[in-house]
Amino acid sequence: QIEVVEFGGGSAQEGGSIRLSCRVSGLNFGTYAMGWFRQAPGKEREGVAIISRNGATASSDSVKGRFTISQDVAKNMMFLQMNNLKPEGTAQYYCAASSSSSLIPAYGLLDFHYYSYWGQGTQVNVSS
Repeated sequence: QIEVVEFGGGSAQEGGSIRLSCRVSGLNFGTYAMGWFRQAPGKEREGVAIISRNGATASSDSVKGRFTISQDVAKNMMFLQMNNLKPEGTAQYYCAASSSSSLIPAYGLLDFHYYSYWGQGTQVNVSS
């Protein structure tokens, strides 16, 4: 049984930092692309940052330079370090795994449609 669980959401003031963690079990972690996504009320789910099967990373323009994605394959863990948070970053954040083709470029993997396995989400609130 595949399980995806996020940790670490919470509240921060504008300019602050939060680190999210994701633990995955039931799949061969190193053979999946992994991603962080977020969804604010009334908005579509959007890709935040991903790590492809070969370790390439990509992030959305809105978080570039502020958010960093990383993973520990040995521990089946993925992380999202979010710095210089902005109020528009308030959303439910999701971790997800994708078995899609390794031919898909990293930036293309920001599309949430490629992901089959999802966590329950963790809320991040950023106040101004």
